[in-house]
Amino acid sequence: MRRDILPAAAALALFGATEASAQSLRTDQDRMADLFARDRAIAVRDRPQPAYDALGIRSGGFTVFPQLQFDIVQDDNVFASDQAPQAATTFRLRPEIVARSNWSRHALQAQALAAIDRNLNFDSENTTDWSLGAAGRLDVVRGANLVAGADYAKAHEARTAASADPITQRPVAFNLASAHLGAERAMGRLRVSARAVVHRYDYRDGFSETGAVIEQDDRDRTLFTLTGRADYALSPATAIFLQITGDDRDYERVATRPLRSSSGYQTLAGVDFELGAVVRGEVAAGYIRQDFEDAAFGDLDGFGGRAKLSWFPTQLTTVTAAAARTVEDTGVIGSAGALRTDLSLTVDHELLRNLILTAQATYADDAYNGLARTDTRFGAGVSAAYRINRRYGFTAGLTWLDQSSSGAAQGPSYRTTRFYVGSTAQF
Repeated sequence: MRRDILPAAAALALFGATEASAQSLRTDQDRMADLFARDRAIAVRDRPQPAYDALGIRSGGFTVFPQLQFDIVQDDNVFASDQAPQAATTFRLRPEIVARSNWSRHALQAQALAAIDRNLNFDSENTTDWSLGAAGRLDVVRGANLVAGADYAKAHEARTAASADPITQRPVAFNLASAHLGAERAMGRLRVSARAVVHRYDYRDGFSETGAVIEQDDRDRTLFTLTGRADYALSPATAIFLQITGDDRDYERVATRPLRSSSGYQTLAGVDFELGAVVRGEVAAGYIRQDFEDAAFGDLDGFGGRAKLSWFPTQLTTVTAAAARTVEDTGVIGSAGALRTDLSLTVDHELLRNLILTAQATYADDAYNGLARTDTRFGAGVSAAYRINRRYGFTAGLTWLDQSSSGAAQGPSYRTTRFYVGSTAQF
């Protein structure tokens, strides 16, 4: 949960499917032979549950996994307003279908999903998002592979998104096309990898309460990222690495507004490790910089880093802490980017074999360039997932978000609480 559990989960599902799929395409044999594998402990949410996991539908060399999620969401501040919060109830339907290959070598996965929201109180909050994507892995030789994938999504910006400024009659809609290409080669203690990713954002203009057009064309952009990484294994449980990432953010030019285009890089040095079956993680620190073409925006630079630590106090409990410092694009007028700090702590507990409880706390801080403004967000949430059998289950959760803004150009400050219950059908 970065902003709010529900919008974040939807965004990950819609836009992150290709990259997540690439990770899942690795075979069990690869993991066993990999000197860099960190899998002595299995996280609660990753543990196989033969009595409750979907079997899928076999079709030739593929297995197809259909799923349907239905949620009822109660929000006490649906417009994320600090003036007059209004409550609303939303019905959310999320059909999804994933097809995975069953081949002994190479792999291919495709998915299609949608998120259909119908608000019972405000028609303006009705949205229909969808995404199509595919990812594949080509095993060249043992220890070497190529991966590639592509996605196309039609989505909207959540009211609670950091860049949702100013407030429009309807949530701002956009299209996102993305693709990635990567290669990895392991040679004894050394592993090298490279990855190229491109995202193309195309925003639709919004409208104010008076009907005036709120132009979003200056947010249309193509983001290209190239990452190179080298890992060296000091032991079967510890490796050090160096990672360098460069990016180019090419924005559409709008005559009435300053150009937001920029280029930047991040250099990180770190270690990934596993302490028996108790702790594993990756910690990296370095330098980050983003240079903007227009002098109206100040450049961003400073400490960069990321960390993710997982603790397994018992086989039934997983505690995960994560942190990151990155440069993020923003839709805030007068600013082209923000230096963001993210922190999170998540606890998953398997109370019963078919009942998983989760608690999470988050913190995020955005320092905008070109504006005297800093936004701070605190979030918390609890949820439960209960499986009746391998086909049907129930979910429920409560999330809370508090945003405050400071500075001469301060933005909105508000609080919102959401409660949801849902049911899942999978085959």
